[in-house]
Amino acid sequence: MSRAFLNYFVGAHVSASGGVENAPLNAAKLGANAFALFTKNQRRWEAKPLTKGNITKFRDSCERLGFAPEQILPHDSYLINLGHPEPEALEKSRAAFIDELQRCEQLGLCYLNFHPGSHLRKVDEETCLNTIAESINIALDKTTGVTAVIENTAGQGSNLGCRFEHLAHIIAGVEDKSRVAVCLDTCHTFASGYDLRDRADCEQTFAEFERIVGFDYLKGMHLNDSKTAFDSRKDRHHSLGMGEIGLEVFRFIMSDDRFRGIPLVLETIDETIWAEEIQMLRGFTDLNW
Repeated sequence: MSRAFLNYFVGAHVSASGGVENAPLNAAKLGANAFALFTKNQRRWEAKPLTKGNITKFRDSCERLGFAPEQILPHDSYLINLGHPEPEALEKSRAAFIDELQRCEQLGLCYLNFHPGSHLRKVDEETCLNTIAESINIALDKTTGVTAVIENTAGQGSNLGCRFEHLAHIIAGVEDKSRVAVCLDTCHTFASGYDLRDRADCEQTFAEFERIVGFDYLKGMHLNDSKTAFDSRKDRHHSLGMGEIGLEVFRFIMSDDRFRGIPLVLETIDETIWAEEIQMLRGFTDLNW
């Protein structure tokens, strides 16, 4: 078993301003060995195609700085809704999702993290979850090599994915189980009603995740404290240890082998202390960094 597999891959969602090739450079400045990025503007439907220069520089920087594809967790556009109840908007989301997967293919990446979707109070939950699974099947059929990584949500509004059962339902509907996975966000998990404030809470919540979804599907995490209270159904990130969750869950994650070998990515609110947060997380491990 290689040392790389045993390591915890810790980083942050870094800027790709000026070109995707800048993301690994920004991650390296933090002392990270993992990172997330947007491969295009996350608040616009259209984007310029990646150039050969963008692709070559990104791949070269990742290789030089030691970022393997398994240490990188790109995120898709916030506009995409793979469960949209209206046919025209659904097709637009599906086309954009396929484009995002293809961009990851070009960059040599193996994951694409995404929010599952919303029913907009126009269809029932089961119908929406089935539509999301169908959207994933369509996208995977048109692409190769990239795993669709479903992120759990805080449960705000009509967004699905806040219950582990939602994630399991979507996975059950995906034909190629080798290309679907899950990213757990600690803030979203807590805000949606799974407690993480002490070790017993962590053990119970992750046991429930194992029973309903399974750790084999966990391919990434977002490490965030929460500005809002337990079961608030609000997505408000905070710096580690400064919110309602506290530090115990992060100690738990960084000392549990089930979280090794996957990107653990900060999306906390103060990027000026990301490097310090990364080092704090590493201090919770028993590894010799």
